[in-house]
Amino acid sequence: MEVILLEKIANLGNLGDKVNIKAGYGRNYLIPQGKAAPATASKIAEFEVRRAELEKAAAAKLAAAQVRADALSKLAIVIAHKAGDEGRLFGSIGTHNIADAITAAGIEVGKHEVRLPHGTIRHIGDFNIDVTVHSDIVVTLAIKVVPEA
Repeated sequence: MEVILLEKIANLGNLGDKVNIKAGYGRNYLIPQGKAAPATASKIAEFEVRRAELEKAAAAKLAAAQVRADALSKLAIVIAHKAGDEGRLFGSIGTHNIADAITAAGIEVGKHEVRLPHGTIRHIGDFNIDVTVHSDIVVTLAIKVVPEA
């Protein structure tokens, strides 16, 4: 299936690119989300008319993401969790817990934006976590996991 992208999508292409994708990906995700349109002659002509508007919206999203990234880079997150004597956590800390801690610190972050390098955190200590605020902007955030008192 050939589609024209209405916004930049990581590992796929930029705004305005014509790409070949699997039909299910386009039909079930990209087109309903408004991220792409079928690459028919009429849709391509319609896109060219709206190109300036879409580029302006993309630039606004990038600027807002940069502001969030600057605010995130100044944060130091400390998460308290129940732990045993050897430093192993009872349970684990995942993307949902980290996103909640960042949101509690004052910056709205979804769990889909948090990237853990090794699945979940199971020990106390210091960790570097990547937060993807935009497809072009990734912020590395220092997380400290401490035992709950």
